Amino acid sequence: MGSGTEAWLGIDLGTQGVRALLVTADGAVAGSGSAPLRHGRRAGTRHEQEPGEWWEALCAAARQALPGGCRVDGLAVCGTSGTVLLTDPDGQPLGPALMYDDGRAGAEAARLRAAGLAVQDTWGLPKARWLLANGESGKVAHQPDIVTAHLVGHPVPTDSSHALKTAYDLGRDAWPEIPGVPADALPAVVRPGTRLGEVCRAAAKATGIPAGTPVIAGMTDGCAAQIASGALREGAWNSVLGTTLVLKGAAAEPVRDPAGVVYNHRAPDGGWLPGGASSVGAGVLTARFPGADPAALDARAAAFEPSNAVAYPLVSPGERFPFRSSDATAVLLGDPVSDADLWAALLQGVAMTERLCLDYLHHLGAPLDGPLTFTGGAARSAYWNQLRADILGRPGRVPEQTEPALGMAALAAYGMGAAPTLADVTDRMVRVRTVVEPRPGHTARFTEPYARLVDELQSRGWLPGPVAAHARARLDRDTADS
Repeated sequence: MGSGTEAWLGIDLGTQGVRALLVTADGAVAGSGSAPLRHGRRAGTRHEQEPGEWWEALCAAARQALPGGCRVDGLAVCGTSGTVLLTDPDGQPLGPALMYDDGRAGAEAARLRAAGLAVQDTWGLPKARWLLANGESGKVAHQPDIVTAHLVGHPVPTDSSHALKTAYDLGRDAWPEIPGVPADALPAVVRPGTRLGEVCRAAAKATGIPAGTPVIAGMTDGCAAQIASGALREGAWNSVLGTTLVLKGAAAEPVRDPAGVVYNHRAPDGGWLPGGASSVGAGVLTARFPGADPAALDARAAAFEPSNAVAYPLVSPGERFPFRSSDATAVLLGDPVSDADLWAALLQGVAMTERLCLDYLHHLGAPLDGPLTFTGGAARSAYWNQLRADILGRPGRVPEQTEPALGMAALAAYGMGAAPTLADVTDRMVRVRTVVEPRPGHTARFTEPYARLVDELQSRGWLPGPVAAHARARLDRDTADS
């Protein structure tokens, strides 16, 4: 890469490792690096990581990603949503971080809900209150805050995207009064895309990132993946199908949801990014078929459209989207005649859940008439992509590169003024590999199984009646019909 070529560095603090991508204005990856995170602690509902390991892994990943002497026009960092810890006044961690899925703060979450705050058990706010209530004092911080402080050499504000699940009020741009959390324990907050400072000399020596490189406030990993998908113009949606299913879209106004199932991030350039996360997903395939060859089972599953069974394939008990129920469990109606038939039922069940999520969003008045992008590990399956397009009755775009680190490179470019809007940046950076069109007549094949699933979820008391009725009313429409 020539020294005059513009390029931005995106850094993704994941669960298993840290990833860094150096990306040019046209979306070409000029350098990449990764380093594992090996020392997290899991036991029952406990999941912790040592913040110092994040920095060590970032240093290793950044050195791999950067060719010697290359130019970096800016960088941004994303982290796992809901991961929190406490720091001292100098920004130094006081202990391990409670990761996004640490479940020890469930009782705190229940108390907060009783006080009128719409929070889920694993969100950042219950965990922050749990830390403070267990005798610790300090400042609440989110995962990227630790490494961005290392990069610039002093404590920095958190970004409003990571602060969302710690109850930051995006409409007022202010912290509300939070029971059990002193106001002085909460960090200053800036909007994503804000310049936090520049890489200091000590950090440059440790990472290989040139001293003086601007450091831009990032977003959560889910938002970073949405940016990498290019789903940023109103009505566009990104469906991320990995272990579980996450949908994130773009809207001019927040999508209001009294049930608290759908939440809204604030886009760096002022719009809104509504979304929700289901506990249904591809994780059920590895649980039911450990060691199986997915491509071989995909080929055999094509003979069962629809399957002899209807599934609601929860990866773990409890559901968050398209309804909230701590009592929800996996459902399998009917008897598959073979492993291939069961595999088909699970693939179809995930896609029907995806449809129900979109129907729920339509019920709330969300705009759905833009393009839908498929990302996540499951998007590597051409058959499943086709099946999802068929069941949803709408095309699905599959980008070439969907890593959250790419999204952070794009956000860094926006933060440094590369284009007027973030969508303008991603229009150039995000490359679509293929567009999957629904096959004629195939959507209708799944009308009866979908209606049967909706009826079952309602009969179990999980899916509210008005939502079920809305889904039935849209049986003969595609999910882009607004």
